[in-house]
Amino acid sequence: MSQTISPVLSVVPTRALVDETFKMVVENLPPASPVTLHALLYSEDKDYWEAYGHYVSDHRGTVSVAEDMSLGGTYTGKEAMGLLWSMRPEPGSRTGLRLRKREVTSPMLVHISVYSGHITEGFRKQSPLASVPTERWYMAPGVQRIEIKEKGVRGTFFIPPGPGPFPGLLDMWGGRGGLLEYRSALLASHGYASLALEYFSPSELQSADLQIQYFETAFNIIKDHPQVIPDKVGILGLSLGTMLAFNLVAESTKIKPRCCVCISGHHLVSNRLMIDGSLPNDPKKLRFDENNYLIRRDVVLPVPSDPSQKIDVRNIKCPMLLVNGDDDQNSPTVEAAEDIGNMMRSGGNLHLLSTLTYPDTGHLIEPPYSPHFRATTVRAPRTKEKVMILWGGQTKPHSDAQEDSWRKILAYLHHHLYSSTTPKAKM
Repeated sequence: MSQTISPVLSVVPTRALVDETFKMVVENLPPASPVTLHALLYSEDKDYWEAYGHYVSDHRGTVSVAEDMSLGGTYTGKEAMGLLWSMRPEPGSRTGLRLRKREVTSPMLVHISVYSGHITEGFRKQSPLASVPTERWYMAPGVQRIEIKEKGVRGTFFIPPGPGPFPGLLDMWGGRGGLLEYRSALLASHGYASLALEYFSPSELQSADLQIQYFETAFNIIKDHPQVIPDKVGILGLSLGTMLAFNLVAESTKIKPRCCVCISGHHLVSNRLMIDGSLPNDPKKLRFDENNYLIRRDVVLPVPSDPSQKIDVRNIKCPMLLVNGDDDQNSPTVEAAEDIGNMMRSGGNLHLLSTLTYPDTGHLIEPPYSPHFRATTVRAPRTKEKVMILWGGQTKPHSDAQEDSWRKILAYLHHHLYSSTTPKAKM
């Protein structure tokens, strides 16, 4: 490739929230030149993640990632954000990795580069034609991060920039335990005072039941905060966090959420005022696929006909949005959603239920442009052995579902938490 005129790579914006799109254009290439666009990230866990697409410049010597077709690589077709959502560990990396941001006060640094020719490996050993560093943030400028350790509650509270007051959210992750902040930081960046709740650490998984009072206290910490509109507090849960959300909205007499978003969870636990971190399961129903990945979706099936064996969703009095993938291999979300609809119909509250179900989508439905994790390594709670869990999903449709569901979740939250006659928060 002639180097008389150096190729120019532009990425706009170079600094953005993780759910924002960017535009990548290469100019000053010879016409009809094969090039590879490459994204590289060095994770906090000290692993390299990458994605790449193969392009051919047009008659002007230009490649636009948003407008041109990738002919090969980790994604194909016209995909403006393929260099992010198709990221995967660099060849030779440890198996079963999952990319999650732990330190939300710093960005994910993604280096976008263009290489001559259509290449598939060894990117870090070659010199790119041009390269641009970019920053992807979960936490917008002005968002406050406040560690919470009061009334026995542990977590991190994120307050949006501006005078407020703001709607609030209780944000609960799943059964692996620990404190994850990145979704709450992103929600605060969109105008919600969000508490990322730690409700057990991995070492506590078998040491105590999860008392509903803990979650009621956490909810009230949000409600009583001076920067929060007290009657505009919702709940958002993923996986085990969803089961806890069901329990709270169906059983608690002490809190009144304005709405609830439940991602990849179910109500198939006995109807009581606590949920045990181990959860009911029948080991005989555990399965393994051809790769020896663990499939857990069957352990609570078939759906019980006895209402006492389920959280009684007929008691739900607030709007609820279910977000599910129909290839979830960890949780029977589709079967559960059907039963939830039947129970709520019999209870006269079906009008409160909205459901999104996405084809070829797995369990780990994350914010947009996050890589898809079909299977990852986790430690078994009791034995501490490493096991590869199959979460499900296919990369392209799963990524489309993450983008679509996040947009609809934000619209749902805005409708229920911002739209009303009460004083509105300042966006």
